[in-house]
Amino acid sequence: MKRLSSGGGWAAIQYTLRMARRVGFRRLWSALRAKNACKTCALGMGGQRGGMVNEAGHFPEVCKKSLQAMVADMQGAIRPEFFSTLSLGQLRGLSPRELEWSGRLTRPLIAGPGDTHYRPISWDDALGRLAEQLRIAGPERSFFYASGRSSNEAGFLFQLFARLFGTNFVNNCSFYCHQASGVGLSRTIGVGTATVTLDDVEHADLFVLIGGNPASNHPRLMRSLMQIRRRGGHVIVVNPLRELGLVNFRVPSDWRSLLFGSPIASLYIQPHIGGDVALLTGVARVLLERRTVDDEFIESATEGFPPFREAVNAADWPTILASSGVPRESIEQFADVYSRSERSIFGWTMGITHHRHGVANVQAIVNLALLRGMIGRPGAGLLPIRGHSNVQGLGSIGVVPNLKQHVIDRLESALGVALPKQPGLDTMACVQAAAEGRMRAAVCLGGNLFGSNPDSAFAERALGRLDLIAYLSTTLNTGHVRGRAKETLILPVRARDEEGPTTQESMFNFVRLSDGGPPRYDGPRSEIEILAELGQKVLDAGCPVEWSRFHEHMTVRQLIAQAVPGFEPLAEIDETKREFTIAGRTLHQPRFPTPSGRARFTPLALPPPRRDGELRLMTIRSEGQFNTVVYEDEDIYRGQERRDVILMNPTDIARLGLVDDQVVTVRSSAGVMSGIRVRPGDIRAGNAAMYYPEANALVPTDVDPDSRTPAFKAVPVTIEPIAEDTESRQPLAVLSQKS
Repeated sequence: MKRLSSGGGWAAIQYTLRMARRVGFRRLWSALRAKNACKTCALGMGGQRGGMVNEAGHFPEVCKKSLQAMVADMQGAIRPEFFSTLSLGQLRGLSPRELEWSGRLTRPLIAGPGDTHYRPISWDDALGRLAEQLRIAGPERSFFYASGRSSNEAGFLFQLFARLFGTNFVNNCSFYCHQASGVGLSRTIGVGTATVTLDDVEHADLFVLIGGNPASNHPRLMRSLMQIRRRGGHVIVVNPLRELGLVNFRVPSDWRSLLFGSPIASLYIQPHIGGDVALLTGVARVLLERRTVDDEFIESATEGFPPFREAVNAADWPTILASSGVPRESIEQFADVYSRSERSIFGWTMGITHHRHGVANVQAIVNLALLRGMIGRPGAGLLPIRGHSNVQGLGSIGVVPNLKQHVIDRLESALGVALPKQPGLDTMACVQAAAEGRMRAAVCLGGNLFGSNPDSAFAERALGRLDLIAYLSTTLNTGHVRGRAKETLILPVRARDEEGPTTQESMFNFVRLSDGGPPRYDGPRSEIEILAELGQKVLDAGCPVEWSRFHEHMTVRQLIAQAVPGFEPLAEIDETKREFTIAGRTLHQPRFPTPSGRARFTPLALPPPRRDGELRLMTIRSEGQFNTVVYEDEDIYRGQERRDVILMNPTDIARLGLVDDQVVTVRSSAGVMSGIRVRPGDIRAGNAAMYYPEANALVPTDVDPDSRTPAFKAVPVTIEPIAEDTESRQPLAVLSQKS
């Protein structure tokens, strides 16, 4: 496959034209320009400013991920004969991409214990069956999971139904991605989200990007990084894998960038997977040795500095260098650039959070920002770069295991109800409870719970022990075929731009209003309509809440405004159309919402060093996918035409006696994958990368004890050559399961 010289550019434009031909240029343009928030990442775009407009008012703002999601929602309905023709076994043979592009779901479907195929079921029967199974299971044996693409209104109603049903077993996909960010930030600065706005990013002179690849996963952020470089600022990239788009990117909406390309990274550092705490400790040590820290800020606005300083000084340089995998010269370069900066922003994604020490990784970033007073001033701060377009909003409005007490008090007062008091369970705890037979029913509001789980074999067994699982979905995914319970319901829902006005929250704490639009198909229902009817069927008999009222989004917004601090402006948003930033999160003054009013340094121990010769695997997303959704099999930025590959440093390929494109077996403590092709990649020696979600088969269920986030980025693996049998080999076949 031909390798590109930069990310974005003409390849992105050609892809746009190809997608437009698939659904029609006028239809796609109209959909993209509608006043609806983007359906993919949580970078602000759309809403009442109009589609293709970001929070700063810049037009045009659109990316390949937006196009992929929009075109997938605009594809035709699944043919009536599809499910009668393809058995459940045959559906298992379809790739994630083939399932996604099978068409839009338009009819409720069911597959029971004796069924060989999915079969259609009426809405009345489907919701009646779901209500009956929830009553049989009861609140102590049911759990509720939401992805990040649903609206605030649907998420709020979802968690309200679960709690009035009697359970706090409510969680969302953040527990498998950015929960470590929320925990680490809350413990240190008192805010669990971004401390900056998009305008702050536009005025920073240094952006430190750690453990992320926005060129593929958040392409609109690349314009901001380009502008920082044009202003004479710097971008430091920290990533074990050298990513093409983070070296040079052609922003399609900027003619200079499109024609000539834009340099992104002014310094590119490639640590070992899991070497971030050591790297950041090394930078901190250089700053302390050179006395280039903000003593006044440390004295007036922080606490815990002396033990932090002692921990940094106790980390000897040989250990720092061995653990990080980064030469001392590069660490000193990092410190040089940072020490000259006046406005620095630290951004990170799952390369930081997907570790057994994910919270410690986040705390290490906070430590480095605090050393130079880069939190609590305009143009500087912290930015967890969120994936799903409304995952932060779902956390804000209560799709979490443990509601904050002030939200409980407000809800109980507004509704005249008593909410359950028992502790909730996070996502992994719910799946583990299912595996142990302690759960009987599950309801999934969007997403792919199976596909997002580590240890695919374990996840399939766990979900298979449930009596019933219900998925509210727009298209098919691997969860529908490998995450089935004894009885599985698929309830087709409308996309965000096919229902009434809804709200979403960006990664910058900005609440957007989407106008919605007319439904494209008969059959699918809005998520709040399904949840309101379910509430009527399950709860109305002894519940003071009139669920029939919640068929309207505006009614739900009024209740959110009453119950959730910071969301009070929702009460008037239908009239004013005024979008807003949630108060109390953006930190432009060195005052912190902690008990002491100060930010907190955290002394950290370096993670244990890796064993000699160990190969450590991280799972990655391709340029042609969004989270678990695979739109295209090829990954054009990395020059890969297929997904059944393992990217390795050429020295590791030679050390193990392998050759390029050799077919191997990859083995971990969780599982074994066969038929994987060895491909060279620009990755730090001793490390490797494979595509998520397929490589979840190799990821153990180990989690960070503080945040319960799985360690998708740090899996010890071994590689064994095998003889290739191209006719009988099935890509990504799991040869054996975890014993």
